Amino acid sequence: MPAARNAVACFGEALIDFRASSGGSGAPRSFLEQPGGAPANVAVGVARLGGRARFVGMLAEDMFGESLLGALRVHGVDVAQVRRTGAAPTALAFVALDARGERSFSFYRPPAADLLFRAADFDPAAFADLAVFHVCSNSLTEPAIADATLHGMGLATEAGALVSFDLNLRPALWPRGADPRPVLWRALERAHLVKLSREELAFLVGGGEEDAAIRRLFGGAAEALVVTDGPAPIRWWTRERHGTAPVFAVTAIDTTAAGDAFVAGLLWRLAGAGTGAARLAGAFENDAIRRDLLRHAAACGALAVTRHGAFDAMPAAAAVEALARTG
Repeated sequence: MPAARNAVACFGEALIDFRASSGGSGAPRSFLEQPGGAPANVAVGVARLGGRARFVGMLAEDMFGESLLGALRVHGVDVAQVRRTGAAPTALAFVALDARGERSFSFYRPPAADLLFRAADFDPAAFADLAVFHVCSNSLTEPAIADATLHGMGLATEAGALVSFDLNLRPALWPRGADPRPVLWRALERAHLVKLSREELAFLVGGGEEDAAIRRLFGGAAEALVVTDGPAPIRWWTRERHGTAPVFAVTAIDTTAAGDAFVAGLLWRLAGAGTGAARLAGAFENDAIRRDLLRHAAACGALAVTRHGAFDAMPAAAAVEALARTG
């Protein structure tokens, strides 16, 4: 019997976030260790919602790699496709929050273990049960890991999975003076579902027209584009239609994993409904289905910003359903 296609595999980096807290009165800051990394956050988010989640990536054979592996397991994420290396340490991100919960990052990467995953590290047989293969741009920052990411996207497409791409752009992770856009577009043109923030869409547009960038996106594999803008309405597009969707008003204390929680909620609903690439545009063009998808995604993002951390901020399905029913 063929494997059920309901798993969401998230590929790329897992790292340690050190969240800063003020010592007050000029005292040194302290930092709380928390597991994170955008694709790892999405995997945990899907698992917390009750979906089948898998993390695919390279973890270091250091104390932080052990911590990340343990945290993924505790949250119910399948780690059978995790690879390990002693050739580089775990990437670290120091996170500072302002009074509105908006975050800023200081990264210590490269060298880092997550950058050492190679195309040969994928197990093609592990794609057979995938509903979704999800990636972010942080696994595009160096040529070898970019090649591996694009290879994984190709394997997923060949296996019939929906390929999801959240730009999640972190300019500090790219080589100084480099323009990330050429390699970003290589991934964007292979994705069926693309999620951007308002700032990321503006970055892709450069000095040009927004409509031209959107047309270019839909000239590739894309079937749906979603653009978030914090507390402002969500914007969405297919080749034939576009529109907006509301978000939930909450008091944010930590926006670190807001986008990842949003993506987790969206992928959870798509995988649960069996919505593959061929049906994605139709789902977004159906008012009732689109409303359900984006309302659950928005509820996940809203709940996440009311909590500190990344893994720990991912909401459970009961809380998401309760919020999604309001309004």
